[in-house]
Amino acid sequence: MDLKKFKDFESSLFRLEESYKKTAENKNNENYRFFRDSAIQRFEFTVEIFWKLLKNIAKENEGIICNSPKSCIREFFASGYIKESNAKLLMEMIDDRNMTSHTYHEEVAEIIFSKLKNYINCMFDIYKTIK
Repeated sequence: MDLKKFKDFESSLFRLEESYKKTAENKNNENYRFFRDSAIQRFEFTVEIFWKLLKNIAKENEGIICNSPKSCIREFFASGYIKESNAKLLMEMIDDRNMTSHTYHEEVAEIIFSKLKNYINCMFDIYKTIK
């Protein structure tokens, strides 16, 4: 495993969790939307780092080439690294990651933010497995 990619993911995941908590603390504050949008942007690039780490591990450990986030998740599930419930949630996470370009719509931003806690927990599960 590429240790730099793992450390980048680790750092990004912990910062995403921090950003999520800060946003939740400011739910009834005038700065809420700023914090929410920042958390969503951090989610965006954490997902990018995450799937590229999976891609790297799949190639190095299993000799599997996957070229998209969903194909990497499917391969990780097939190889036994991810349980089914997490695989389903990760597929949904990728769909939501693709929706982040539409966060200028308040309702889309709220929907994505409302799911972040589950996505963070799921990525922490995978983080622990990889570590």
